[in-house]
Amino acid sequence: MKKLFFYISLIVLPLLPITTMAQRNMEYLDRGVVAIPNDKGQVFISWRLLGNDPENITFNLYRTSNNQTVLLNSQPLSTVTNYTDTEADINTNNTYTVKSVIQNKETESGTYTLKANAPIYLSIPLQTPEGYTPNDVSVGDVDGDGVYEIILHQVGIGKDNSHAGFTTPPVFQCYKMDGTLLWTINLGKNIREGAHYTQFIVYDFDGDGKAELAMKTADGSIDGKGQVIGDSTKDWRNSDGYILAGPEFLTMFDGLTGEALSTVNYNPPRHPDTINPTVQQLKDVWGDGRGNRMDRFLGGVAYLNGITPSLIMARGYYTRTTMAAWDFVNKQLQPIWFFDSEDGTPGNKAYGGQGNHSLTIADVDGDGKDEIVYGAMTIDDNGKGLYSTGLGHGDALHVTDHDPQRPGLEVFDIQERFDDAGASFRDARTGAVIWKLASIKAGDDGEGPGRGLAINIDPRYPGSECWVAGAGIHGLFNAKGEKIANNTPPCNMGIYWDGDLLSEILNSTQISKWDYNKERIVPLLNTRKYDCAHNNGTKSTPALVADLFGDWREEVIYRTTDNKELRIFTTSIPTKHRIYTFMHNPQYRLSIAWQNVAYNQPPHVDYYLDEAAPLPKQPNIKIIHPVK
Repeated sequence: MKKLFFYISLIVLPLLPITTMAQRNMEYLDRGVVAIPNDKGQVFISWRLLGNDPENITFNLYRTSNNQTVLLNSQPLSTVTNYTDTEADINTNNTYTVKSVIQNKETESGTYTLKANAPIYLSIPLQTPEGYTPNDVSVGDVDGDGVYEIILHQVGIGKDNSHAGFTTPPVFQCYKMDGTLLWTINLGKNIREGAHYTQFIVYDFDGDGKAELAMKTADGSIDGKGQVIGDSTKDWRNSDGYILAGPEFLTMFDGLTGEALSTVNYNPPRHPDTINPTVQQLKDVWGDGRGNRMDRFLGGVAYLNGITPSLIMARGYYTRTTMAAWDFVNKQLQPIWFFDSEDGTPGNKAYGGQGNHSLTIADVDGDGKDEIVYGAMTIDDNGKGLYSTGLGHGDALHVTDHDPQRPGLEVFDIQERFDDAGASFRDARTGAVIWKLASIKAGDDGEGPGRGLAINIDPRYPGSECWVAGAGIHGLFNAKGEKIANNTPPCNMGIYWDGDLLSEILNSTQISKWDYNKERIVPLLNTRKYDCAHNNGTKSTPALVADLFGDWREEVIYRTTDNKELRIFTTSIPTKHRIYTFMHNPQYRLSIAWQNVAYNQPPHVDYYLDEAAPLPKQPNIKIIHPVK
């Protein structure tokens, strides 16, 4: 009866206003063929269903080994984009070729060679600088061949903005999947290293089919061609290691070469009148004089016009909240709008102090244009405040169709506070709070809830399950706010890994399945067995989780314990479901661009995924092929 009600609700629920929406420009991707050995000595092969593939597309799969090529499927594969080769000899090289079939015509789509006795992961050798450790990763296709490159943040000594001390210069590198190092960018001593300070946004901003990289820079930053930005002789660090003076820049770098293409003044500056403000001047603008509130940065990508991507760079969320939108046109950064909670605009003051240690970009009002979900508040595509809940600062938030029995998207958010709203579940379009959970201070619980997660892990209840770490909020809650379990999984990240349409749990180096009957996790893979380590201390996150290749399931990237490699793990579990690549879902793709901003958060698609729900429809996108 519950499933019958669920199906009926999907049909009769009122819809958001229907708007004629333009197609979003999205990146070109190749077929993404990948092959790995499974635990039975067989070979698992999977490939992408692209967002612009016709519905009637089917596939043929060929194996070539010892100079002999055989067709593996007896009929074209029409319901899946994966295959287990039970006859392969893993002691020899095997090349797998996927060919698409449309109206009985076969077209070459992609190949992958699995080398003899290959491990279950893909290895990317690194050139890690002495004293540095591989940390967060983003991806973008910097050369336009349809294959992602790896943009890696190498971290030496970092400091949280609330702590004094000197840091090492942030270093960024770009690698091809075979380990070829394309460039190194050193941001220099006048950019502080830390999770809240050093944001890097990778995307194809100018629509040429090749990704760029945007970062905050300063005097002495060195681009991928060795050119210095600003004045290399300047050292703006004070005796405590803080950088509270000097010019601040925003730079767009070429993704292929690392060359600085456009550098502008960062908006807003520390102080509107001087690059060398006093402690009191900083207090007047930001609330403290040591940069703790001032130097909290976030960033992302948003389709503000519904067609092309724009860069979003933000500063502040404890007190003053600011946000700037930029376009990248003719190789130049061009401002679009600027939002400031303290500029005197009527109503803007309500948006101060509402930001999280992360953000989400999503089309919350269904008009085809993106909004910036900035913690407990949301900024509209035009740079004006859409709503502020007033619930205040928190760490984690999750935006998707959490409740399929309601129209539109919902937000699950946590607040670092002890009151009746330690966690809240709200309508993403209006900000109306649907339900909330009280947080309770018990012993040394710090500032309130530190983490929260909302993903679909229990098929008995439509929608996402939600839970919180600490602050007296115990148990697992369904999308209606009803407690459905006393125990919870780790409150960290999610990943689609096995063959069903429920999410798995990703924490530290382990992927697990939630056993909802016994209220416990069942381990599926622990990459520590393969000499991998997590990043970001107690946050225990991988370098990246994203749908990098293969079918719609996600890959996860870790560094090795010796810091000499990145290892990419992809599932070898068959699935009966055929879904277009998550990377052609607009909200998910933007989630990958902001995933590593401040406190890493898992990506979300903009639809509800469940065994009891219809599979997602083809996205309204326009594939941008690289400019030759």
